[in-house]
Amino acid sequence: MSTPIGKLQRVHLREVWRHEAYDFTQWLQENIDILNESLDLELVSAEREQAAGSFSIDIVAESSDGDTYVIENQLEKSNHDHLGKIITYLTSMKAHGAIWIVSEPRQEHVNAMAWLNEASSADFYLVKVEAVRIGDSPAAPLLTLIVGPSAEAKEAGRAKQEMAERYDIRKQWWSQLVQLPEARLHAHITPGQYAWIGTSSGVRGLNLNYVVTKTESGVELYIDRGKDCEEENEAIFDQLLESKDKVQAAVTFPLSWQRLDGRRACRIRIDLPGGYRSPDSEWPEIQQRMTDAMTQLEAAFKPVLRGLKLGS
Repeated sequence: MSTPIGKLQRVHLREVWRHEAYDFTQWLQENIDILNESLDLELVSAEREQAAGSFSIDIVAESSDGDTYVIENQLEKSNHDHLGKIITYLTSMKAHGAIWIVSEPRQEHVNAMAWLNEASSADFYLVKVEAVRIGDSPAAPLLTLIVGPSAEAKEAGRAKQEMAERYDIRKQWWSQLVQLPEARLHAHITPGQYAWIGTSSGVRGLNLNYVVTKTESGVELYIDRGKDCEEENEAIFDQLLESKDKVQAAVTFPLSWQRLDGRRACRIRIDLPGGYRSPDSEWPEIQQRMTDAMTQLEAAFKPVLRGLKLGS
């Protein structure tokens, strides 16, 4: 004979905890172990209505490691007001983490809490609270973790922050470089955030580029006539290569001739020491070296490019 199986029923939260502050918050304080099970935490103490300036925090808890967590309860749909509160409480208490318990998490607040876990060193938890029963049984709490911290999220956040910083510093780099009088060829370019800026050499698909990385920089003649033009690019490179000795004699920097077989483009580059992670005090010297190299590169190739035999 099969065992009878009851039907799980959800109970309106206000039937279980009539008042958020007096009933639910007190219950949570007395049953913090239930929250621990849901979040895989070890909160060992919880105190209600702790002051944070002129505000009052629902619960301030401490973990077995001595870390402080602020807990904000909301027996309704999540809203911006409570999101602001948990951030305010966390910073006021210098807490390790914040736990926001709601009956209905809005998607925008799910996204915000996930972003906070990526962007902050603190831990943010968004928890959905429900009340359930089977048959005539007493109502039981059901806490479901919607958003929580993870090593992957923190690492992703660090990577995004590093990328944003990289973009900002490269934009500063190009802004400074294009203002130099010697950077006349690129003076019209709006500084961007990528690893290169370029302008046409006067021949379609052949650009004069400045390039920079963290520790290195350079200038190049970059050959890319477009998609599916690998053979044409290589043919142009081979024509230029015939003038290698003549071009090198006109340039005081060593030239690196890179046909890049099997790739879309070819290039002739001058590699230079120093990049955007070099000390700010060294930027003028590095950029002056770059503009000197570009001036020589452009002048050396100008007569050679005029003699190129090109397709359509």
